[in-house]
Amino acid sequence: MIETPVIFEDDRIIAVNKPVGLPTIPGRGEIGVAVNVEIERRLRKKIFVVHRLDLDASGLLVFAKDAQTHRLLSMEFEERRAKKEYLVAVLGVMTGSGEINKPLREFSSGRVAPAPDGKRAVTRWRVERALGGATLLRVETLTGRKHQIRAHLSSEGHPVLGDPRYGPPPRPIGGAKRLMLHAYTLHLDLGYDLKAEPGPDFEAVLASRAR
Repeated sequence: MIETPVIFEDDRIIAVNKPVGLPTIPGRGEIGVAVNVEIERRLRKKIFVVHRLDLDASGLLVFAKDAQTHRLLSMEFEERRAKKEYLVAVLGVMTGSGEINKPLREFSSGRVAPAPDGKRAVTRWRVERALGGATLLRVETLTGRKHQIRAHLSSEGHPVLGDPRYGPPPRPIGGAKRLMLHAYTLHLDLGYDLKAEPGPDFEAVLASRAR
């Protein structure tokens, strides 16, 4: 069983570096023990889910240890005061920085795509470094829509490497063995600045694309 690394813990929160393939909470048809269940078993106490990551993504997840902290952190996320940054490797060459402001709608298939009747969605990005036929980005989401980063970047012609769902076939995009989306940093007004370094699987894909 994959064990989720703990990167920070105090009496209010526990922060972990979620591996690819583990759900944040139990979900229908998903394989593997959910991260919250695993952490509860380890701590031998209930924890509170504050936010989530896609099954195929990796990176920083924070859980609250008590109801009051959960309420405060949930308000931060709802009010968009929590500042999240992701490392995302995409297909193709991108330069500089930019903002994608396209409403997103979830369709009956479960896929998300830009649509005039969708909900407001804003994604900011800047280039971290060039790769061979790809680009590593730093990405910030100003809204919190399902699959927002994946759908937005795909709509711009730069799908996320390793994405099995978004972008033109053949998929997974670029033949990458994992979705190249990693929740990297998180600033919380409650007094936390947290960082989760990408794992060897993420670094291996970058190395394979080194220029």
